[in-house]
Amino acid sequence: MIKTASFGFVHVAVAFGVVYALTGSVAIGGAVALIEPLVNTIAYHYHEKVWDRIRRRPREISGGTHVLQG
Repeated sequence: MIKTASFGFVHVAVAFGVVYALTGSVAIGGAVALIEPLVNTIAYHYHEKVWDRIRRRPREISGGTHVLQG
């Protein structure tokens, strides 16, 4: 759990640093550092749902038989 928390901190710090370097604005850097991880978390949720659906889909192989991908 500590590793996860430290990575979250690094993620927010990098987002802030990049935006601050590009804009020179603490306010914009702070806003992006807070909003980007939230949006990224939501996007990841839907990304995983799509991949779960792809994994469950039968896969055609030669001879017309189907196998489930695992």
